[in-house]
Amino acid sequence: MKAVVISEPGHADVLKSVDRPMPVADAEHSVLKIHAFGVHRYEVLTREGGSPSVKFPRVIGVEAVGEVAETKPGSGLTVGQKVITLNGGFGREFDGSEQEYALVPNKQLYTVDFDGSWVDLAQYPETFVTAFGSIKSLHLNAGDTMLVRGGTTAVGLAMIKLAEAMGLNVAATTRKPERLADVTASGADEAVLDKDGELQTDKQFDGIVDLVGTVTMRDSVKHVKSQGICCVIGLLAGEWEMKDFSPFEMIDKYLTAYDSNYFDQAMIDELFGLIRDHHISIPISKVFTLDDIAAAQDYVMANSKMGEVIVTTDELTK
Repeated sequence: MKAVVISEPGHADVLKSVDRPMPVADAEHSVLKIHAFGVHRYEVLTREGGSPSVKFPRVIGVEAVGEVAETKPGSGLTVGQKVITLNGGFGREFDGSEQEYALVPNKQLYTVDFDGSWVDLAQYPETFVTAFGSIKSLHLNAGDTMLVRGGTTAVGLAMIKLAEAMGLNVAATTRKPERLADVTASGADEAVLDKDGELQTDKQFDGIVDLVGTVTMRDSVKHVKSQGICCVIGLLAGEWEMKDFSPFEMIDKYLTAYDSNYFDQAMIDELFGLIRDHHISIPISKVFTLDDIAAAQDYVMANSKMGEVIVTTDELTK
């Protein structure tokens, strides 16, 4: 089988396509036939050596969609079953999606009810789980107001669609004035300009998800209503920690964070129920083959188009 292996961190030329033996299922692991996966900026950071916990050689890639190719009795899975996997060490602690087959812990294979193509399915795992989990962390009710800070990212676009389906009144931001119309076209009720780290509005919201990160968190909190929640999930600004932060800034408000390692099969079922019932999708910016993984990663870093970048292990259809 084909696998893209990184033996040492570096530029795109460290991505080497090799032929490896097929993995073999055991009592705790099943073999996943990978059909497609999304590509993310932080995977390029890992490739370049920016993830100290990742040891090389490694096949990276933190999510995949496909079918069970081999499994053992008692796994709870059946051969041919449609599944997704994401995080939990996939592509970091053990080999991930940039290969044709992967050995995955049974507990990290989640069944999905979805009738579309593999490429269409690949837009959902990491992006939509992150979006859905973040919305749920705000504990909002239908009719409440929510702001997505970072509304033109793939996660932001997914969040807008899901929030709308959940009956929320959703506003979303962009740092580019020329994209304000794109934000409302994507389904947001209101577009807000984010200029120099400050929201260009006096409004307050029942909940805010901040995808930019700690550099804008203080300003986001200002725009949360009394008893409201601000959830920080992003690292778009490249900083993990907030300097000179006082907990007294949070009086009468709440601060949380969400990471897409925190989900289960019930949450996946709930998410895909919304996706099916409301026909939710986001744009797919471009599709690459596994042979073109380096080009896919370069595209993710340079691309200004909104939407998901997908790699397929199958042949591209014209």
